[in-house]
Amino acid sequence: MLTFDWSSADRFLSPGDSLNVVEVFDPIGNFWERCQPMRTARSRVGVAVVNGLLYAIGGYDGQSRLSTVEVYNPETDSWTRVSSMNSQRSAMGTVVIDGHIYVCGGYDGKSSLNSVESYSPETDRWTVVTEMNASRSAAGVTVFDGRVFVSGGHDGLQIFNTVESYNHHTNRWHPAAPMMNKRCRHGAAALGSSMFVVGGYDGSGFLSGAEVFASGQWSELPAMNTRRSRVSLVATSGRLYAVGGYDGQSNLGSVETYNPETGRWTFMTPMLCHEGGVGVGCIPLQTT
Repeated sequence: MLTFDWSSADRFLSPGDSLNVVEVFDPIGNFWERCQPMRTARSRVGVAVVNGLLYAIGGYDGQSRLSTVEVYNPETDSWTRVSSMNSQRSAMGTVVIDGHIYVCGGYDGKSSLNSVESYSPETDRWTVVTEMNASRSAAGVTVFDGRVFVSGGHDGLQIFNTVESYNHHTNRWHPAAPMMNKRCRHGAAALGSSMFVVGGYDGSGFLSGAEVFASGQWSELPAMNTRRSRVSLVATSGRLYAVGGYDGQSNLGSVETYNPETGRWTFMTPMLCHEGGVGVGCIPLQTT
């Protein structure tokens, strides 16, 4: 698990290939360090941040898919268990909207899922909501324009370029404009008035390409410096950060950042661990 610690903005956390490791990045000193490990090793895990706490949800421990959930408190550097999901799942999409966590799709060890669950931190309860129109494992999921957008992924037979969005007020899914390229195991994030997808796998190769959705249509962005499948993408402080992944030969410790103003990807200090299938969360730091 990884954490980016931004003294002027946010702290990111993420888990990797069936590890319980947690890393923190100090942007002032430009170095990585480890903090308290998770109780359970998890890869392809869902990560979400609510009220300054980071949730590590489900995933794969090297033997089975998980339904368990644990929460990290950065003030105490400690993990605690909370209620488990209704279903075991890894490679799902995880987002937060209006203080609730949503997990979308994933893989339960037998098949790709179209089921969706919502978690309330206040009640510590998981609730099943309306299922997606398609079963999707390893899809890109982000909150954009007040809705949950799920892009690409696969159902075990085909990889999608299709996109659907969820309105949590009406509990309904709607088709959205498809991506230019099919992809699964990619990163997705929203920044400003745009939604981004990067990297992934299209069935024939590992991808470095990126796309942006704005004003109702998709267009291509400059490619990353590295091919990255199972990559995590987060947005903070006006930039995108592509973390870890798999390039077809090995898991990656490298991290790239994209500046929309210059249209360029640049490398940051690499992580201590080489991690594919990471999940990344961004925790706002308390200022004094």
